[in-house]
Amino acid sequence: MSKHGAPQNVADELAAANLADLRVAIVAASWHEVVMNGLIDGAQKAAADAGVQATLIRVPGTFELPVAASRLAADYDAIVALGVVIRGGTPHFDYVCLAATNGLTEVSVRTGTPVGFGVLTCDNEQQALDRAGLEGSSEDKGYEAFSAAVLTVAALRG
Repeated sequence: MSKHGAPQNVADELAAANLADLRVAIVAASWHEVVMNGLIDGAQKAAADAGVQATLIRVPGTFELPVAASRLAADYDAIVALGVVIRGGTPHFDYVCLAATNGLTEVSVRTGTPVGFGVLTCDNEQQALDRAGLEGSSEDKGYEAFSAAVLTVAALRG
């Protein structure tokens, strides 16, 4: 389970980090509405815990996250990218996952703007639901992605 070894007391770190002045964009795909709503809610809860007003921007799918993040990086201190790709019967899953991962990494490294990676790459819908931060979910990847992005900003501020 990926939650094993996760940092504890992230909400306390967010509250203590003095991040209210940050400009943060949450860029979220539209496919898999229930899962996406959970991821967005988790990111917005983390924003509230950090005292940050985040801007939500929706794009059609996970493949579009890198271009949106690239355009937004100049105007925001951090980007939180949220999406979900569920394996199907064709190689489409592999192409979209690789493009999103490489694209978001490239945006972060090229611009110096932290990008919280909240893209679920799951074998089936149940795995996505288990990570979406919904009631009964074992993980909240939206909260984790937001926290990772803004706490990276805090760490880089020194």
